[in-house]
Amino acid sequence: MSKSTSQNYKEKSKQMFNEASKVIPGGVTANIKYFSPHPIFMKRGKGSKLIDVDNREYIDYSLCYGALITGHGHPKISEVVTNQLASFGTAIFGTPHELEINMAEKLIELYPSVEQVRYTNSGLEATLFAIRLATAHTGKQKIAKFEGHYHGGYNEVLISVNPNKTEAGNKDTPKSVSESKGISKEELENTIILPFNDIQATEKLLRTYARELAAVILEPVQGGFIPADQTFIQQLRKLTEELNILLIFDEVKTGFRVALGGAQSVYQVKPDLTALGKVLGGGFPIGAVGGKKEIMMLSATSAEDDVFSIGTQNKRKEDTVFHSGTYNGHPIILAAGLEAIRLLEHNKTMEELFHHTMLLRTKLEKLYKAYDIQMKTIGLGSIFNIVLTDRQIRTYRDMWNTDIATRQAIDTELLNQGIYIKPLNRYSLSTVHTIDDIEKTVVAHEIAIRKVMNTQARNYSFAN
Repeated sequence: MSKSTSQNYKEKSKQMFNEASKVIPGGVTANIKYFSPHPIFMKRGKGSKLIDVDNREYIDYSLCYGALITGHGHPKISEVVTNQLASFGTAIFGTPHELEINMAEKLIELYPSVEQVRYTNSGLEATLFAIRLATAHTGKQKIAKFEGHYHGGYNEVLISVNPNKTEAGNKDTPKSVSESKGISKEELENTIILPFNDIQATEKLLRTYARELAAVILEPVQGGFIPADQTFIQQLRKLTEELNILLIFDEVKTGFRVALGGAQSVYQVKPDLTALGKVLGGGFPIGAVGGKKEIMMLSATSAEDDVFSIGTQNKRKEDTVFHSGTYNGHPIILAAGLEAIRLLEHNKTMEELFHHTMLLRTKLEKLYKAYDIQMKTIGLGSIFNIVLTDRQIRTYRDMWNTDIATRQAIDTELLNQGIYIKPLNRYSLSTVHTIDDIEKTVVAHEIAIRKVMNTQARNYSFAN
């Protein structure tokens, strides 16, 4: 690539971002899509690759933040979507249909904690609905979440996701720190922040607020890459049962990515409620909540509690958890999701995916070691992150002591080398990433390291 090409290859993305900024606040439709100086605009995806508006190809490790576990435009999923649309004669019925049953039965089969299922349109909606069910079931109003965990962009949980050192408070009793304007003092007070992977400190807080807490919600793998300790998650389950606090697993990131049955199947722990999303839709927007029948049945509707039947006597609104959505259980999306699950269940697909993920992790660790850079990869299954440190990473606060600046510089240079990962984000692999993709990725990392560290090539063998 010539010098001029290197300097100008993002020119169309820059132009589009400037145009978008005139009609879209901040130029993006979701804050997570932005990075400095401007995001790259894409126009096509196929398999493990993305192509931007300047016709530059990237090996994609974002995969729509993990949703595309079978890669971009998998032909089987595309075929199912096309055939289902032709067969149905419409995009959506607005009524119940058979695929709602089929997907629910599949989720109950894969997730032993799940006895019944309701659909939403995103992982955010799933966690929100799970919290509503928990507060209705227990009659308590406060919830607890862990510092550094993200459960969606709504007020109850958009708290202490990324607090800074001066605001976060004591590690044993973290403060509730707002991540956005528009979050009220009452909402901050009603969300208790817990220290992840510290069962002693967590137990003290849970016992203090037990009479007020409806639920504890957590990512069993924080941010998709920091796993819970086995003993921590087992003791948390026992503690919440003892204190009559529901345990909600947010498996939007980990569902199907660390195992077909999610992180709960790896840890052998059954939560009361599970929130799913991302992979579940096969590339389309979806969410789902599953859990114990006695809890899920709180949302069961009847003619006596239909909020939309204007003029009727709504007799049971105090007994029923309202849950609705025009696109809940969208037939085309469920068809795509079921096909994605079938592809993952085929032969040794998951085993190969995990093998490729660990192969990339191992090669990268050896490469960084060859350049005397303290680095480790952290994660489970098909997702991981690169952390520049020699210390153990078990909590959000441990990330404060890592070399963020160098990681960001390397990630930015990787974009120039045709590796797509939003700087500082986790890596997600797909079933269509190849050995060749992995080898090219390691080569790109070496080039990026040399440029950022201003060093010469080392004697590193890519055959390692």
